[in-house]
Amino acid sequence: MVASLLVAVVTALCVTPSAAADTGALAVSATMNGQDLGTTTSGNPLWLTPNESVDVVVDLTNTGSETLSVWQVDFVGRVVGLSFFSYATPIEAIVPPGATQTLRYRLNLTGLQGQATGLIGAELRFSDRAGATVAAVAAVTDVRGSLISVYGLFGVALLVLTALSVSDVAIALARQRLSTNRWKRGMRLLMPGIGIGLVIVFSASVLRLWIPDTGLWMAIAGLTAITFFAIGYFSPTPDDDDDFDDDFDEFDELAISDLGIENITASESRR
Repeated sequence: MVASLLVAVVTALCVTPSAAADTGALAVSATMNGQDLGTTTSGNPLWLTPNESVDVVVDLTNTGSETLSVWQVDFVGRVVGLSFFSYATPIEAIVPPGATQTLRYRLNLTGLQGQATGLIGAELRFSDRAGATVAAVAAVTDVRGSLISVYGLFGVALLVLTALSVSDVAIALARQRLSTNRWKRGMRLLMPGIGIGLVIVFSASVLRLWIPDTGLWMAIAGLTAITFFAIGYFSPTPDDDDDFDDDFDEFDELAISDLGIENITASESRR
């Protein structure tokens, strides 16, 4: 059951598409509270404080030959393909060819406290009237939210599932109840390995050690998965003698029980 839940989580993370940034002919530069989003890193992230406002300044430059329009700006935070905070601001900007237009607005971070915490990759996306992304600016944010948030609770749930899965495998390994087939043993330990990798990634993000981008979390989860698969594959093959002894003991108990019943029946007949 635990392994099945881990499979569902990992599958969701793997199949969730990341937002594509189609820059096209619209060049964008953006700042929040005076900090250039294009220069943010894990060591120099953009601080986001819940329930406070940030001043956003955007320069839109049309480098193409056709007039471009922007009707909405979305500020989205994503980790391993999942969105954990999102703020949409409707605007109306028409940018003729070769022109530059500057947008200024205040973004209120209402509700951020319960949405995320730690280092999170974000993106400022610009959409046209049809909802298609025409430009985007990536950023690294440091969300000063709560551990009791959607992101924090997701990490806690992942930790609990992984701990249960590891405990289940450890008990089976200690009792030599794993399959005698090496591939089955390896696959039995594969999912706990992936779970441990994801827990490491989420923990590092919450502790503000690094930004959990897709390449990093896949590398860590892949490394821990291969390690645990190897442990299962190369672990000693369970001894079949133990199973034989258990079956033999059960057979003896049944035989003794039948013999006792027969003796009782014989005694009553003689009476």
